[in-house]
Amino acid sequence: MDELLEILEELHPEVDFNTCTRLVDDKIIDSFDIVTIITEVNNTFDVAIPAEEIIPENFNSAQALYALIERLEEEG
Repeated sequence: MDELLEILEELHPEVDFNTCTRLVDDKIIDSFDIVTIITEVNNTFDVAIPAEEIIPENFNSAQALYALIERLEEEG
């Protein structure tokens, strides 16, 4: 989780990713951020996020994104 938080904090150091649960809904992260996150997650965790998983629910919080990463690692 720490590695994911580092990725997110590099994009938006002003956001508390430990508590924020509306990153997409509140437009804190945008589509360009999501593309960057997907690339960094792929490089850091060696998982590819498929297109059908690129939905707001998976990107609204660091916890949701980390749960997605763990699930993809298990499936991989």
